[in-house]
Formats: sequence, C-alpha cells, structure tokens
Amino acid sequence: MSLGTSSADASVLNAAQSKQKYNFNKLQKRLRRNVGKAIGDFGMIENNDKVMVCLSGGKDSYTMLDILLFLKKIAPIHFDIVAVNLDQKQPGFPEHVLPEYLERIGVDYKIVEEDTYSIVKDKIPEGKTTCSLCSRLRRGILYRTAKELGATKIALGHHRDDMLETFFLNMFHGGKLKSMPPKLVSDNGEHIVIRPLAYCTEKDIVKYSQAVEFPIIPCNLCGSQENLQRQNIKAMLQDWNKRFPGRIESMFSALQNVAPSHLVDNNLYDFKGITTQDGPVEDGDIGFDQPSFTTNSNAALATEESAIEVVNIVEPK
Repeated sequence: MSLGTSSADASVLNAAQSKQKYNFNKLQKRLRRNVGKAIGDFGMIENNDKVMVCLSGGKDSYTMLDILLFLKKIAPIHFDIVAVNLDQKQPGFPEHVLPEYLERIGVDYKIVEEDTYSIVKDKIPEGKTTCSLCSRLRRGILYRTAKELGATKIALGHHRDDMLETFFLNMFHGGKLKSMPPKLVSDNGEHIVIRPLAYCTEKDIVKYSQAVEFPIIPCNLCGSQENLQRQNIKAMLQDWNKRFPGRIESMFSALQNVAPSHLVDNNLYDFKGITTQDGPVEDGDIGFDQPSFTTNSNAALATEESAIEVVNIVEPK
C-alpha cells in the first residue's frame, strides 16, 4: 500500500512540476515577445548600439536585463550591454549582491558610488516625499555615466503599468495628458532613453522574478514611504482591473491611438485653420451620434462610478 501511495504522490508531483514548467515557459515567451515587439515598434536598439541597462536591484530592472541578454544572442543585429548600478549609500544597502550576480552571469558592469542618500535626507524635511530630488540626482549621475561609457542608449525598467500610472498622475496633479514614452531624447539632449518593458505588465514581471529568484534589493529610501500619490493611482488601477477586466488593456491602447482633433490643444491641432471639404473627413465630428463602446452595455455607468471613485482614492478626505 505504501509503495502505491508513494507512486501516486510522485505522479501528482511530476504533473504539478510539468504544469509549472509549462506556465513558466509561456510567461517567459510572452515577456520576450513583448520586449522584442516594443524594441521593433519604436526602433529602440540599432546595430552596434551600446545599451546601458540601469540596474536598481528591483524586479523590473532584473527582468529587463535578463530578456535583453537573451535577445542579444538571437538578434539579427549586434549590440553590446553594460549594466550600471548607482549605489546611493543607503544604510544597510547590500553592496555585494549585484556585483556577485553580474559576475556570475558574465555581464559587463559598472557600480557607481554616489552618496545621494545623505543629500536627500539633508534637503528634504522629515515625512516629505523624497522621490523628486532623488530622481533628479540619480538622472544626472546616470547621464554622466552613460557619457563616460560611450553608451548610445540608456535602458530603464519602466513597464506598462508604470506608464499608465504616470499618465494619471500627470492628468490628476499636473494638468497634462502625458505619460512615460517608450523612447525619447534625455532632457539634456545628449542621450536616447528607452523602456524595453513598455508592453510588459507588472503582474507578469512579478511572476517571472519570483520564478527565476532574482536577488531582489528593496529600496529603503523611497519605496517604504507611505501615502505617495503613485501608490494611490496604483491602487485605483488595481481596483479597476479586478472589477472591470480589460479596462487596463483598453486604456493602454488609448495611449497608442490618439486623435488630436478630438482634444482641446491648439498647439497640437490647428483648430483655427480647419475648413470644410467636399467629401467625408476621417475622424470628423460625430457629436450627434450615440457614443459606442467595445465593452459591455454598462460601460457608461461604470465610467461614471469610477470617476467618483477616482476623487475618493486620489484625494481622500
């Protein structure tokens, strides 16, 4: 009896392992496909590029480096990769983790040591958000490092959800329809910044990083701060995703399907210069038609309910 039970247990275990491996392979292929598509759609990497991969020690940047290394092996073009980590001298930062990992996988890397932690703690009052100053300092150092290394592209690990969160942050708090672009010239005009994870979801990245067991390093400077507006936006989007499946995908599609003539920006569209035409006009006004939705018939009601909830979530009383 014990032998039979042991054999049955082994069969169940093998089946579970096979399913787990199958699911991981699907996840890995999906991430690789999404990164490859983003690189192709936006011309992120070109022949003989030197890509500086900014590695923070978090799940996103580990995943980005892992997939870029794979694509480097199979790409029809040649490009080099150098991983760069900025050691900001945060108390308790495990300095050995990234060098050991990068040496183990055989990646060219550079660790930049700059005590931005002390600067931020000195300049920002206790309890206030450190993200803005920390980001500016980090950006300047990384730009300088890219120049020193001769990097032609700077790769950041922002994913699809980051881009949507940024869109809503800018809309709610900055009065702009603006997101994180997949590719853009740096603000000093000297570098091209790319986001290869632009089509990847955070959910997939979390699953992948857990499966691969990257040596994650938590951010104790800003990641532990409470009540950041970005966290409020993230909570709002996660709630929408649970209650209205497909809404996140629809919103991200909207970022790729902009109709300037149907917004209200005079700098983006020449409203004063429009004239009538003899034939039909693409994207012409359909103000007398009923709006159409590709989702269910409750979409309009759901949108109204969500608008109320946005105010409650983002601006709690």
